[in-house]
Amino acid sequence: MRPFRWLAFHHFGSGVKLGITISMAHPGVRKQAFGLIGWLGASLVTGAIGAVASASAASFYGELSQPSWAPPAWLFGPVWSVLYVLMGVSAWLVWREHGFRGASTALKLFVAQLFANALWNWIFFVWHQGALSLAEIVALWLLIASTISAFWRLHRLAALLLVPYRAWVSFATALTAALWRLNPVALG
Repeated sequence: MRPFRWLAFHHFGSGVKLGITISMAHPGVRKQAFGLIGWLGASLVTGAIGAVASASAASFYGELSQPSWAPPAWLFGPVWSVLYVLMGVSAWLVWREHGFRGASTALKLFVAQLFANALWNWIFFVWHQGALSLAEIVALWLLIASTISAFWRLHRLAALLLVPYRAWVSFATALTAALWRLNPVALG
């Protein structure tokens, strides 16, 4: 978003000029609040779509042979809840600073990774497709890395807020590969 700037000079009798710049780089408070609600909403809806697919995830996950380092099923909900909030705030920071026009590619990458995020739950927990879920989570990881890179150029804090998400998806990628290897029949 290009800032609106107003510059005024006042001449004093001694020839001294005083310059005043008023910058309107950020949208109004109301627009910012609605933007924050919108980006948080988009992230949380992604989580809700995944939660629908994961309705019986705890029992399915518990039935699978697991590596010794696999976390308990109860841990996923709290971790993802925090990550979805961080994701929403991250996108909001980029949008707030640059708008849709100034951050089009970055925000499109963000939305693409939201779709990939929700899709993984369906592939793994509903359709029980190990190979496809592994390929999809690798694609998700690449989309997250691309989003972080795009956000870094626009708003460094926004990019840093996505680092825990990429770390968790890195772990989830290793876990998906291990579960598929240990459960070839259940995740055929």
